[in-house]
Amino acid sequence: MRTSASLRRKLISVAAVSATLLTAATTVAAAAQEPAPHAPTAVPTAQTEAAPGTPAERLIVGYKSGAAEATSNKAARADAAAKGDTAGESLDFERRLGSGAALVGLGGDATTKDVADVVSAYRADPQVAYVVPDRLNKPQATPNDTEYAKQWDLFETTAGMRVPGAWDVATGTGVTVAVIDTGYVAHSDLAANIVPGYDFISDATVANDGNGRDSDPSDPGDWTAADECQSGDPAYGSSWHGTHVAGTIAAVTGNGKGVAGIAHGAKVSPLRVLGKCGGYDSDIIDAITWASGGTVSGVPANTNVAKVVNMSLGGGGSCTTATQSAINAAVGRGTTVVVAAGNSNANAANYSPASCANVVSVAATDRQGNRSYYSNYGTVVDVAAPGGETDSVTSNGILSTLNSGTKGPSTENYAYYQGTSMAAPHIAGLAALMKSANASLTPAQIESAIKANARTLPGTCSGGCGAGLADAAKTVQAVSGSGGSTGGATFTSTTALSIPDAGSAVESPITVSGRGGNAPSALRVAVDITHTYRGDLVVDLVAPDGSTYRLKSSSGSDSADDVKATYTVNASTETADGTWKLRVRDTAAQDTGRLNGWSLTF
Repeated sequence: MRTSASLRRKLISVAAVSATLLTAATTVAAAAQEPAPHAPTAVPTAQTEAAPGTPAERLIVGYKSGAAEATSNKAARADAAAKGDTAGESLDFERRLGSGAALVGLGGDATTKDVADVVSAYRADPQVAYVVPDRLNKPQATPNDTEYAKQWDLFETTAGMRVPGAWDVATGTGVTVAVIDTGYVAHSDLAANIVPGYDFISDATVANDGNGRDSDPSDPGDWTAADECQSGDPAYGSSWHGTHVAGTIAAVTGNGKGVAGIAHGAKVSPLRVLGKCGGYDSDIIDAITWASGGTVSGVPANTNVAKVVNMSLGGGGSCTTATQSAINAAVGRGTTVVVAAGNSNANAANYSPASCANVVSVAATDRQGNRSYYSNYGTVVDVAAPGGETDSVTSNGILSTLNSGTKGPSTENYAYYQGTSMAAPHIAGLAALMKSANASLTPAQIESAIKANARTLPGTCSGGCGAGLADAAKTVQAVSGSGGSTGGATFTSTTALSIPDAGSAVESPITVSGRGGNAPSALRVAVDITHTYRGDLVVDLVAPDGSTYRLKSSSGSDSADDVKATYTVNASTETADGTWKLRVRDTAAQDTGRLNGWSLTF
């Protein structure tokens, strides 16, 4: 049952809201949040290339146990010839691999379509377990940036995001990322990748630069005196927060200095919305609109429209209709919106924009792959990325571009910060790599592929960290057609069902076929429910044999709206094929809702 919530508009405080950044000597607050969007559409993958843009010359074919071709070279050779006839190509069995698979040659003049035809012929054979291209692997060069060895978050085996493996496929070229933050302070390790942005701060006091909105997004500093923002606040030095975020995304790489950017071929458009004591929703909404190519009265048209937006900012309270409308419009224009989950060690569903839909919500992990102690969590979180922890060891934070000025700008430098504000730009950078590798990707497809290719957290995450730790290499390879998963096979129901108020459960069926064997140990269940008090709801997944898996329990203290989340279920003991059901029951009176749809991704 919903209790009335007080409506209060807040000045989102860089010092007091939901993100804490720590340098070795200074504590600075920033921001963070996010929610989970609708079940996205899986991206099709042809699996036809040996390397990006190069059709495969050989295929590796694995046969099921018991098939003659699994052990007999003669049978495998005959099968290759038969498949070639079916596809209109000349195939040749070359040799048996140590794994038992057959290596089949396609000839040196096969086109991508030719390879796809042959792959289809093999996949249509029930005796074939798999068929994949014989991919060309290359050594991965290490950037010569002098501080690169300190960027554990990019490359370390334990809990790094495996970024170097993505650089052979894409570097972000052709993509602009809008960083909606404190603006940009000049830095030689970032300047070449900065394109014009805008200062959206309309309040001159908050702006701290002597005026309101203008075309100069330079960061004059956001320092505050004690008690300046609210009683009891200590004095804070300038954070240069937007510049740190921008460096993680697109610091110039291979220039023999400083740090490497995740999408170092991309451009960053700095949009200034946070100043002294924070920033207003109204300015942030205009920045989201303008960044994605929308029109804002009194502001010139944007000539650097962003396909990715990063918002490492936020505060307590649910997402407002105004903010949600701006996000929906941006996504509708083809812009992926990435936000931080928040730094309050609390349920991200109670923070904004963490409670907004249609965004990619990012939790933070430490150097060992655990949820960072400060990171928000919950079902609205989509994925985790390195955010670091500097409380005990400074170098366990995230190193990026900064400035030494405690008030106004001084000399450029680099510093370690921690926060979901640092985790979000890792995902924004990954989204830019993906868009560069495959320009046709929609925001929903980008989110789906990031989650489908995430790996299990090396450490622990109490409360929920979404799909796991993002894997840049696997994700970029997937969307470019050179490996990985674009979301597995996804089965979706878009049939809407009303949920009776304090009534009996409703069930929505999805029939799965053609999978064979058992369901995976990480079956993804994406749920889209509109409801005015989500704490009333109990949500279960029902397997074909009637076994139930609890996705969400009712909670009298969970007063947020809607359930838009992706759950991971260990369904490895269940037969994959058959009719699965989503069962939803409203356990209390006075609030109503609707199941809009749901999906299963194997």
